[in-house]
Amino acid sequence: MQLAGKVALITGGNSGIGFAAAKLFTQQGANVGLIDLDAEGLEQAASQLQQWSGAIPIAADVSQAGAMQQAVEHMIDKWGKLDIVFANAGINGVWAPVDELELDDWNAVLNVNLTGTFLTVKYAVPYLKQQGGSIIVTSSVNGTRMFSNTGATAYACSKAAQVAFTKMVALELAKYHVRINVICPGAIATNIIETTRKYDLDEIRPRVEFPEGAIPLSEGQMGSPDQVAQLVAFLASDAASHITGTEIWIDGGQSLLQG
Repeated sequence: MQLAGKVALITGGNSGIGFAAAKLFTQQGANVGLIDLDAEGLEQAASQLQQWSGAIPIAADVSQAGAMQQAVEHMIDKWGKLDIVFANAGINGVWAPVDELELDDWNAVLNVNLTGTFLTVKYAVPYLKQQGGSIIVTSSVNGTRMFSNTGATAYACSKAAQVAFTKMVALELAKYHVRINVICPGAIATNIIETTRKYDLDEIRPRVEFPEGAIPLSEGQMGSPDQVAQLVAFLASDAASHITGTEIWIDGGQSLLQG
């Protein structure tokens, strides 16, 4: 199997893209550490994966340094190494006009999406350096190739920064044979959409309509977490051994139309 014997850390692992990737990883023979804030959801997710391979739930807040350091150390104690990191945890947070966006709401998004990515990579890198490995970061079409989701300022800025982070770190880690790439999904059917808080956007949103659908490749249908998981598994595998510092959009052409 493509990932047989590998050890992978996945943040935001109990649902959506994170769980879809964890399922595919375990089916391909990897051992997976699932990290999320939702301890109960993690237990359920990990139990579903046991039929294929090892999966352990680790409840932790990705924005907290101590929690992430302990989470990585827990995986090392369990399996003795780390080969793959999928820094996937993220929130949409509050979408609002910039003059109505509160500092606490701005900080909440940046802390999870950007600081969480930094901490995940920071504490994993010493172990990845030992034998090489792959890091995949979940960014978004927002802030990278699409800027028409007016009001999503904090979210878009955090996602743009993840791309810059990936490119900076790619050069730093190349001599250790550690690759890092960033995926930029468009509209994917996950529960992150349901948790987005939107305020007073009607007055600032551009008056644009896409009567034939905003996702050209799928007649307007959103992508699935499983489709994204296939891309993540490729980037984690040796099949992507010469790819680093690269952003890849997976959006059915959405950002080309809506950018």
